[in-house]
Amino acid sequence: MKTKAQYKVRNWNAYDAALKLRGSITFWVNEEIIEQWRNQQKTGKKGASNYYSDVAIATMGTIQSVFHLAGWLAEGFLESLFMLMGIELAVPDHSTLIHFVQLQNLFLNSPPINLWYSG
Repeated sequence: MKTKAQYKVRNWNAYDAALKLRGSITFWVNEEIIEQWRNQQKTGKKGASNYYSDVAIATMGTIQSVFHLAGWLAEGFLESLFMLMGIELAVPDHSTLIHFVQLQNLFLNSPPINLWYSG
């Protein structure tokens, strides 16, 4: 029967620093993301076009999902991150995210459509 190897901590300062790093969060925002944050395309339909791009909505949805946040908490979290990073970007309202997620779930839960071309 094998026994587990036991390690002794010899450098407590380095060990403590490593433990603190486990709780560290690093965020970076690529320049391409900043450029793509606002929707540049017009829908061609009546009414206002979407202000935020799919990248902005997906980023907020990812933050919400990864950190298990409610929509309004994800909105505040992103606003504070951008403020701390010195990035001047408006964050989508949580109701925008809710609408987008409901729309995506509508398509995800619908039965698959068989597309075919005859010609």
